[in-house]
Amino acid sequence: MFSRNSNSRRGRSGLAIGSLVVLGALAIGTPAPSAFGVSARSSTATAAIKANWTTFFKGTTPAAKKETLLQNGKAFAAFLAAQAKTAQARSTTVKVTKVKLTSKTGARVTYTIYLGGTPVEPNAVGTALLQDKVWKVSDASFCALVSLEGAAPKACSKY
Repeated sequence: MFSRNSNSRRGRSGLAIGSLVVLGALAIGTPAPSAFGVSARSSTATAAIKANWTTFFKGTTPAAKKETLLQNGKAFAAFLAAQAKTAQARSTTVKVTKVKLTSKTGARVTYTIYLGGTPVEPNAVGTALLQDKVWKVSDASFCALVSLEGAAPKACSKY
Protein backbone atom coordinates (compact mmCIF):
# COMPACT_ATOMS: atom_id res chain seq x y z
CA MET A 1 0.00 0.00 0.00
CA PHE A 2 1.22 3.48 -0.84
CA SER A 3 1.51 6.11 1.82
CA ARG A 4 2.59 9.66 1.39
CA ASN A 5 5.03 11.52 3.56
CA SER A 6 3.82 14.74 5.12
CA ASN A 7 6.37 16.60 2.97
CA SER A 8 4.33 15.79 -0.14
CA ARG A 9 1.77 18.33 -1.22
CA ARG A 10 -1.31 17.95 -3.39
CA GLY A 11 -0.81 21.48 -4.67
CA ARG A 12 2.14 20.62 -6.90
CA SER A 13 1.81 21.02 -10.61
CA GLY A 14 -0.33 18.23 -12.03
CA LEU A 15 1.70 18.20 -15.21
CA ALA A 16 4.96 17.80 -13.36
CA ILE A 17 3.66 15.10 -11.06
CA GLY A 18 1.95 13.27 -13.91
CA SER A 19 5.12 13.29 -15.93
CA LEU A 20 7.07 12.05 -12.97
CA VAL A 21 4.65 9.33 -12.16
CA VAL A 22 4.46 7.99 -15.65
CA LEU A 23 8.16 7.63 -15.78
CA GLY A 24 7.67 4.93 -13.33
CA ALA A 25 9.54 3.10 -10.68
CA LEU A 26 10.89 -0.40 -10.99
CA ALA A 27 13.19 -0.08 -13.80
CA ILE A 28 15.73 -2.62 -14.90
CA GLY A 29 13.73 -5.76 -14.23
CA THR A 30 16.54 -7.43 -12.38
CA PRO A 31 15.20 -10.79 -11.29
CA ALA A 32 15.34 -11.73 -7.65
CA PRO A 33 17.03 -14.99 -6.75
CA SER A 34 13.67 -16.73 -6.44
CA ALA A 35 10.17 -15.94 -5.33
CA PHE A 36 10.71 -17.96 -2.17
CA GLY A 37 14.44 -17.64 -1.55
CA VAL A 38 14.63 -13.93 -0.74
CA SER A 39 15.31 -13.29 2.92
CA ALA A 40 14.26 -10.16 4.75
CA ARG A 41 17.97 -9.24 4.96
CA SER A 42 18.78 -9.89 1.34
CA SER A 43 21.10 -7.32 -0.17
CA THR A 44 20.35 -8.84 -3.58
CA ALA A 45 16.65 -8.02 -3.24
CA THR A 46 17.40 -4.50 -2.02
CA ALA A 47 19.76 -3.86 -4.95
CA ALA A 48 17.20 -5.20 -7.44
CA ILE A 49 14.46 -2.99 -5.98
CA LYS A 50 16.65 0.13 -6.16
CA ALA A 51 17.73 -0.64 -9.71
CA ASN A 52 14.19 -1.35 -10.90
CA TRP A 53 12.68 1.75 -9.29
CA THR A 54 15.47 3.85 -10.81
CA THR A 55 14.86 2.39 -14.27
CA PHE A 56 11.08 2.64 -14.02
CA PHE A 57 11.16 6.34 -13.20
CA LYS A 58 13.95 7.23 -15.61
CA GLY A 59 12.44 9.38 -18.33
CA THR A 60 14.36 7.72 -21.13
CA THR A 61 13.26 4.20 -20.25
CA PRO A 62 10.94 2.92 -23.01
CA ALA A 63 7.29 2.50 -22.03
CA ALA A 64 7.43 -1.20 -22.92
CA LYS A 65 10.22 -1.70 -20.37
CA LYS A 66 8.31 0.26 -17.73
CA GLU A 67 5.35 -2.01 -18.33
CA THR A 68 7.48 -4.99 -17.25
CA LEU A 69 8.49 -3.22 -14.04
CA LEU A 70 5.00 -2.26 -12.91
CA GLN A 71 2.67 -4.69 -11.16
CA ASN A 72 -0.10 -5.51 -13.66
CA GLY A 73 1.83 -3.37 -16.14
CA LYS A 74 -0.18 -4.46 -19.17
CA ALA A 75 -3.22 -2.67 -17.74
CA PHE A 76 -1.21 0.58 -17.84
CA ALA A 77 0.46 0.14 -21.25
CA ALA A 78 -1.45 2.86 -23.11
CA PHE A 79 -1.02 5.33 -20.26
CA LEU A 80 2.71 4.65 -19.98
CA ALA A 81 3.14 5.04 -23.74
CA ALA A 82 1.29 8.37 -23.81
CA GLN A 83 3.24 9.78 -20.87
CA ALA A 84 6.59 8.70 -22.31
CA LYS A 85 6.05 11.09 -25.23
CA THR A 86 6.10 14.24 -23.10
CA ALA A 87 9.23 16.34 -22.63
CA GLN A 88 8.67 16.61 -18.90
CA ALA A 89 8.35 12.87 -18.56
CA ARG A 90 11.65 12.40 -20.36
CA SER A 91 13.38 14.64 -17.78
CA THR A 92 12.22 12.58 -14.79
CA THR A 93 14.50 10.60 -12.51
CA VAL A 94 14.24 9.04 -9.05
CA LYS A 95 16.59 8.48 -6.15
CA VAL A 96 15.74 5.60 -3.83
CA THR A 97 16.92 6.47 -0.33
CA LYS A 98 15.64 3.49 1.65
CA VAL A 99 14.32 -0.02 1.05
CA LYS A 100 12.86 -2.06 3.89
CA LEU A 101 11.90 -5.61 3.04
CA THR A 102 8.61 -6.36 4.77
CA SER A 103 8.24 -9.95 3.57
CA LYS A 104 9.69 -12.35 1.02
CA THR A 105 7.58 -10.64 -1.66
CA GLY A 106 7.14 -7.09 -0.41
CA ALA A 107 9.14 -4.00 0.46
CA ARG A 108 8.62 -0.43 1.56
CA VAL A 109 10.50 2.04 -0.65
CA THR A 110 11.36 5.65 0.23
CA TYR A 111 12.30 7.74 -2.79
CA THR A 112 12.40 11.24 -4.25
CA ILE A 113 11.18 12.04 -7.76
CA TYR A 114 13.05 14.71 -9.71
CA LEU A 115 11.92 16.70 -12.73
CA GLY A 116 14.83 18.20 -14.62
CA GLY A 117 17.00 17.71 -11.53
CA THR A 118 14.57 19.48 -9.18
CA PRO A 119 12.90 17.39 -6.47
CA VAL A 120 9.12 17.49 -6.91
CA GLU A 121 8.01 14.58 -4.73
CA PRO A 122 10.52 14.35 -1.87
CA ASN A 123 10.61 11.42 0.53
CA ALA A 124 7.64 9.66 -1.03
CA VAL A 125 6.89 6.17 0.27
CA GLY A 126 5.60 3.31 -1.87
CA THR A 127 5.77 -0.43 -2.14
CA ALA A 128 7.62 -2.90 -4.29
CA LEU A 129 6.28 -6.38 -4.94
CA LEU A 130 8.02 -9.50 -6.16
CA GLN A 131 5.98 -10.69 -9.15
CA ASP A 132 7.19 -13.27 -11.66
CA LYS A 133 10.63 -13.19 -9.98
CA VAL A 134 10.98 -9.44 -10.66
CA TRP A 135 10.74 -6.70 -8.05
CA LYS A 136 8.11 -4.30 -9.40
CA VAL A 137 6.55 -0.98 -8.48
CA SER A 138 3.16 -1.75 -7.00
CA ASP A 139 0.23 -0.50 -9.04
CA ALA A 140 -1.20 1.02 -5.83
CA SER A 141 1.95 3.16 -5.47
CA PHE A 142 1.86 4.14 -9.12
CA CYS A 143 -1.84 5.02 -8.99
CA ALA A 144 -1.37 7.15 -5.89
CA LEU A 145 1.25 9.20 -7.73
CA VAL A 146 -0.77 9.47 -10.94
CA SER A 147 -3.84 10.58 -8.99
CA LEU A 148 -1.94 13.71 -7.94
CA GLU A 149 -2.33 15.01 -11.48
CA GLY A 150 -6.05 14.30 -11.44
CA ALA A 151 -6.29 12.09 -14.51
CA ALA A 152 -5.49 8.55 -13.47
CA PRO A 153 -5.87 5.71 -15.97
CA LYS A 154 -8.90 3.42 -15.76
CA ALA A 155 -6.70 0.68 -14.25
CA CYS A 156 -6.39 2.85 -11.12
CA SER A 157 -10.12 2.82 -10.44
CA LYS A 158 -9.76 0.08 -7.81
CA TYR A 159 -7.51 2.34 -5.73
